[in-house]
Amino acid sequence: MAFSVRSNSFKDGDYLPKPHILSEDFGFGCAGGNQSPHLAWSGAPEGTKSFAVTCYDPDAPTGSGFWHWLVVNIPANVTELELDAGNPRAPKLPAGALQTRTDFGVPGYGGPCPPPGDHPHRYFFTVFAVGAETLPVAADTSAAVVGFNLHFNTLAKAAIVGLFKRD
Repeated sequence: MAFSVRSNSFKDGDYLPKPHILSEDFGFGCAGGNQSPHLAWSGAPEGTKSFAVTCYDPDAPTGSGFWHWLVVNIPANVTELELDAGNPRAPKLPAGALQTRTDFGVPGYGGPCPPPGDHPHRYFFTVFAVGAETLPVAADTSAAVVGFNLHFNTLAKAAIVGLFKRD
């Protein structure tokens, strides 16, 4: 069985519903619910010792994309994250999981909010099967350093893509 990811919140290639869009209190001009979507995965390869989940927008006008969510050290016996698991004020993550700093500057899920009138942006929700129980990172570790550690410890990865465009 191949490693795969799915969501009850959206289908691969569909537009993300409003509950998953950035909320007004972030100050970027969007008014969504800022809830991380449900994600479930299966078919992890033998030797998987933990999982990581990221949400990345390669279309952000930054020159380096934009990291919306990073979670590492998810125990190997966990195969899904429930709706709004990325909420740092009411954490629903499994014991041991760690959210690290996004490009918003803080840990936790930050939903899509591309510039008005820009083309539809792609949001890659990627699940990594990791060959280490824990990665040597902390809550304030940058996305680049998390990515560096994932690069050397990933056994497999699977992604689902959501879209969003502001008028």
